[in-house]
Amino acid sequence: MPSRSNGLAAEMEAVRTLALVGAAASGKTSLAESLLHKAGAIAACGSIERGSTVSDHDPLERRMLHSLNASVMHLTHGGTRIHLIDTPGGPDLLGQSLPALEAVETVAVVINAATGIEPMAVRMMDYAASRRLARMIVVNKIDAQGVSLAGLLADIQATFGRECLPLNVPDGVGRQVIDCFFNRFGRSDFGPVEAAHRALVEQVVEVDAAFVERYLEEGDMDPAELHAPLEQALREGHLIPVCFVSSRSGAGVAELLDVIVKLLPDPTEGNPPAFILGEGAQARPMQALPDPSLHVLAHVFKVTIDPYVGKMGIFRVHQGTLTRDSQLYIGDGRKPFKVGHLFMLQGKDHVEVSRAVPGDIVAVAKVDEIHFDAVLHDAAEDSHVHLAPLPFPVPVYGLAVEPKRHGDEQRAWEILGKLAAEDPCLRIEHVAATNETVLYGLGELHLRIVLERLREVYRFEVLTRPPRIAYRESVTAPAEGHHRHKKQSGGAGQFAEVFLRIEPLARGAGFEFADEVRGGAIPGQFIPAVEKGVREVLAYGAIAGYPVVDVRVVVYDGKHHSVDSKDIAFATAGRKAFMAAIREARPVVLEPIVHIEIAVPEHAVGDVTSDLSSRRGLVTGTSGLGAGTVAIGGQVPEVELASYQSRLNAMTSGQGRYTMALSHYEAVPPAVQKTLMGEYRGHDED
Repeated sequence: MPSRSNGLAAEMEAVRTLALVGAAASGKTSLAESLLHKAGAIAACGSIERGSTVSDHDPLERRMLHSLNASVMHLTHGGTRIHLIDTPGGPDLLGQSLPALEAVETVAVVINAATGIEPMAVRMMDYAASRRLARMIVVNKIDAQGVSLAGLLADIQATFGRECLPLNVPDGVGRQVIDCFFNRFGRSDFGPVEAAHRALVEQVVEVDAAFVERYLEEGDMDPAELHAPLEQALREGHLIPVCFVSSRSGAGVAELLDVIVKLLPDPTEGNPPAFILGEGAQARPMQALPDPSLHVLAHVFKVTIDPYVGKMGIFRVHQGTLTRDSQLYIGDGRKPFKVGHLFMLQGKDHVEVSRAVPGDIVAVAKVDEIHFDAVLHDAAEDSHVHLAPLPFPVPVYGLAVEPKRHGDEQRAWEILGKLAAEDPCLRIEHVAATNETVLYGLGELHLRIVLERLREVYRFEVLTRPPRIAYRESVTAPAEGHHRHKKQSGGAGQFAEVFLRIEPLARGAGFEFADEVRGGAIPGQFIPAVEKGVREVLAYGAIAGYPVVDVRVVVYDGKHHSVDSKDIAFATAGRKAFMAAIREARPVVLEPIVHIEIAVPEHAVGDVTSDLSSRRGLVTGTSGLGAGTVAIGGQVPEVELASYQSRLNAMTSGQGRYTMALSHYEAVPPAVQKTLMGEYRGHDED
């Protein structure tokens, strides 16, 4: 660890980083306002209703009265610089909230005292634990009418463990809080403060045998001596502090600032981030040292792209000291960029700074090559360093999009690409099977916000619809087809006659074409034209308008004319002979069957499996994932999963998530096939 006599090291140790996470409407944004105001960073608290908060500065956020993006702020309290990240609370917006975990030592899960523990709080607590971050719980709105804070604390301990202990306790029915770590005297709404103090001290000293022995001998210990074991307890998850506040009245806000400064880990005290050196099988863990004298390592956890301002990369410095005019490489890029301006963010405002040390969260603008998850460095040996990837949920909720104005396809792709660059849970894909551009997100709200941004920020209009299901057609029996094409309209005519037979192939075998014509009945130069006609049917279908697969076609006879036979005639004859054969070969429409993996709370397993069966699905197995979560595996027709995330949210109180991948194709039920065939208008055969 760097010497504390070093000026930059002392500056680094006076840095704290904190992400506010949790369910929507838990009060994260208003809490951030109260912290900024109490520390003197802003003159007065803004209002969500008036759209005047520091963090919710996006016009769409102001209109919807909800955080939609992670917002970075900073403040100073007690000589310590605190970097604060306010994150959105909707499960559809995890692409914004999860990356904030990569930039902080401590995650504060905010819980609304009036609504209690919600699924998003549980989910974010699990994510923070998986990244080995220090965790704390902030109970907000403690002055709400009719709440039982003692009952809520019991619920917190039942849900997250007995290691959740209050650092302060409410008093006066939520009008104030009393410290119970440094103080052991007095009474509170929870009873004697000494009981809460003793529970805290005993929990902290348990991590160190020497402190346990002293505690048993002396009966109590000076909390000022417990800094090292306290930080160890936070690192190991042996202690999850609970603090009580009211962002509306200000109760507990000053005390929370003191907790952040005095008790939460600085960059030298948190668990090191999970950096990896190398790729693939050769990759090995490496440690970034929070030492301002070493070469620079920083991680880009957020990118914003404004059509007027350009691209901005927001990153956390993990090692080294960054200054204006520094030369930085992006990942394995060979050409460095010069840091012309270095900013700390205060919501939408950019505050220029001269340097950043480990722990600082800063930004650079107008660097086109910068991208989400990039590692910035100033040493050649770090060109293959990256951070272990976060387990982002896979976006499976899709919408097909196309520009409202013909000819804007390229611009649409470019703009959607910019939006995807800002959000790791947004994916754009051109689906060749249906010739559609599909936007995939985490749910209906997620994509609705993306489309709103498309309209409001980029002034670009698109048409949307549910993605087409990539049905296929095939045959289930051998058959023969024949067509004689003769056309005479003055001058040279057209003539061709084709006999062919078809037979089904195994699923996934594709298409085979064979020429078994003997005696020159069809001259060899016309066989490719016959195949061309057959392939046209393969492309546009025969009975319902979907591509034909898994069929073998054998051309075995025909006739030609020395003058009137030509390629176009044999292509037409081949196409119509193939169509005739398919109609006699018991044709079927095939639908994609996907393999689905659903993670749900234990109590929802029965509802989810029953619902899956009602969707023509087959449950293939279940397995425990720990922490009260079960994985359900199954196979289900893709068409049955339209709007499935909304249904899953309803069954699991927003805790369910799923991924899917194509498994195989199967014939649709007869009633579905009849409907699809009835909707088919047919292809222009001429």
